[in-house]
Amino acid sequence: MMTLISFLILGFFLGMRHATDADHVIAVTTIVSRERSIRNAAFVGSMWGIGHTLTLLLVGGAIVLFGLVISPRLGQSLEFSVALMLIFLGVWNFIGFRRWTRRNIDSSREPGQCNQVSELHQSRQESRNVQEATTSTAWLDAKFSRLGFYHILRPLLVGIVHGLAGSAAVALLVLPMMYNPMWAVAYLLVFGVGTIGGMMLITAAIAWPFTYTVNRSAAVHHYLGFASGFLSVAFGLFLVYQIGFVDGLLTK
Repeated sequence: MMTLISFLILGFFLGMRHATDADHVIAVTTIVSRERSIRNAAFVGSMWGIGHTLTLLLVGGAIVLFGLVISPRLGQSLEFSVALMLIFLGVWNFIGFRRWTRRNIDSSREPGQCNQVSELHQSRQESRNVQEATTSTAWLDAKFSRLGFYHILRPLLVGIVHGLAGSAAVALLVLPMMYNPMWAVAYLLVFGVGTIGGMMLITAAIAWPFTYTVNRSAAVHHYLGFASGFLSVAFGLFLVYQIGFVDGLLTK
């Protein structure tokens, strides 16, 4: 009995360690770069962990209880979806940075320009505002940012994708060690709780430079967001190359 309890405690700390995987940290960094408080960032981390745990229990539980088999190619495809998601999150940050730089350039123009140039600039600005309002990111921010579920949905979906990609590996790791399937499911649950706690701590720590600079230096804050987006895209492209070509998902 004590051995099983010790194994569950180990699962909790392994879950916290799992939260520090590079793709996990990079994904939540691109999200919390938009947050203005450490509390909100920790909430983002908890939503990511809940999404991850849900799929871990569903998929991992099906593997443990019903013998569900996930083919190597399907597993690679799920990991490839994580790479594409990282690229998407990074591009999202690029778009936000581009909008900020445009506004900054517009506000720095000298007011003494001739009327013709001023009218042309105003016309272009109005056209740009219309275009930005119709883009997916601007539309989502404008329509859903006022709703609570918008801030819940983004990290929750990211966590679900990560959970789908990692559930099989975690379940197959614990399966030979558990003679009782219910203990195996309990391990997956404790592992997931550890992941939630670990990600909350990580996102709170990551968010500190963003929340510190948001009211002190808008430029530094936005450049940090750009850097997180660049890191996300770069790592996503690396995973695309690794999974798609080195591991052969796109070439076999």
